[in-house]
Amino acid sequence: MVMRKVDLRSDTVTKPTEAMRAAMATAEVDDDVLGHDPTARRLEKEIAKAMGKEAGLFVPSGTMGNLISVLIHCDVRGSEVILGDYCHIHIYENGGISTIGGVHPRTVKNNEDGTMDIDQIEAAIRDPNFEICYPKTKLICLENSHAHSGGRCLSAEYTDRVGELAKKYGLKLHIDGARIFHASVALGVPVHRLVQAADSVSVCLSKGLGAPVGSVIVGSESFIAKAKILRKTLGGGMRQVGVLCAAALVAFQENVGKLEEDHRKAKTLAEGLNKIKGLKVDIDSVETNIVFFDIKKETNISETKLCKILEGYGILALPEGPFRMRLVLHHQISESDVQYSLSCIQQALTGVRDENGGI
Repeated sequence: MVMRKVDLRSDTVTKPTEAMRAAMATAEVDDDVLGHDPTARRLEKEIAKAMGKEAGLFVPSGTMGNLISVLIHCDVRGSEVILGDYCHIHIYENGGISTIGGVHPRTVKNNEDGTMDIDQIEAAIRDPNFEICYPKTKLICLENSHAHSGGRCLSAEYTDRVGELAKKYGLKLHIDGARIFHASVALGVPVHRLVQAADSVSVCLSKGLGAPVGSVIVGSESFIAKAKILRKTLGGGMRQVGVLCAAALVAFQENVGKLEEDHRKAKTLAEGLNKIKGLKVDIDSVETNIVFFDIKKETNISETKLCKILEGYGILALPEGPFRMRLVLHHQISESDVQYSLSCIQQALTGVRDENGGI
């Protein structure tokens, strides 16, 4: 019998708080496509200021924010973007930059910490003297924190080096900042410093910050002017969008300060998992709110079977790959939820061992 529900699938599963719902109910609104929604303008200005950029634009999702940004920087079809082989834009955004924008991705191997080697990035930049055959390199993309690396953080110094390389070759730098506030808190570095070298940033509000919907892209005034047009083209121009932006403002104002606690609970979860026979966690890789753990093959249970067993306890998780799972903490997961999850995972593995004669 399910005693409680603990949803660790992602930090996108949070429910709006009462403060968010109240803000949505009383939000001052107008037509945002015409540029007159006051709540949207306020959110955009606050996020842009926090990021140290001139202007911002609310979009329905981080995927749209990244797509708009790449399309603006790669404004000629057939242009090329350099990005990590395990970055979100390349793996999880439906190939939109290619199918919609005609942008060619040139991947560089992501290291375990989410970085790409600077010399490999430079080697991937096309020689403009052979443009009769090569696509033209226009953009470099980074992701911070890097989700597929377990929420690892890119330092300001590393990002600066990539930014210097981009400038050297006349390229632009975009940062997929889906969890940029997580990186800022974990590194103890102001968020504007982490994106100082970037020409544009996509900032997700519906992940760790817990807003029900939306992201904000930030950049120069001219960049955002172009972004508004592309947002409309892609179907992201909404009307009284202040209803959504009101909740996002509450998330931004109230939940950034809770991220440190999410990181602490993630570490507690990781350390607890590592003590369970049959599981393995790279503790040092747990820098923010994402925990990957491996199931040792001798345990004789697949990641999908373990997910199914845990669902019976009310714990929701996602398989990450063969014998690998991902758990994500957020502000609506309590310390008690963490301990309950550890207890249930222990029971699940003990039950499997008993079924297999103590193996």
